[in-house]
Amino acid sequence: MNCKLMTFQIKGDDRGSLVSLEEKRNIPFDIKRIYYIFGTEAEAVRGKHSHSNLEQVAICVSGSCKFSLDDGREKQVIELNEPNKGLYIGENIWREMFDFTDDCVLLVLANEYYDENEYIRNYEEFKRRLQN
Repeated sequence: MNCKLMTFQIKGDDRGSLVSLEEKRNIPFDIKRIYYIFGTEAEAVRGKHSHSNLEQVAICVSGSCKFSLDDGREKQVIELNEPNKGLYIGENIWREMFDFTDDCVLLVLANEYYDENEYIRNYEEFKRRLQN
């Protein structure tokens, strides 16, 4: 599956901790967009789409949530619950985020600018595209 968990180095001292994210170093692409999701109800399901060309790294900087990932052959669920862990998601992966804690802040880094035409929002269409 074109996704993997990543662990980022924690730097810090008695004052606290810091995680540095750098494109083409510990983030495997040029960063063109950064966004974050917060205030999501625990029972909400977000995502429900895939991308043809977009790569992303998702990091729960606070709280936790789960990702359901599907590449058309295999499905897996991954929980993000540490601010030094990230989830790389490559192209053609159907993703759904769920089970958000009240304090969840999900930071996402992307290799492309927002383009609505790049989203595949219908699961059946996602599966059809994988067959071609």
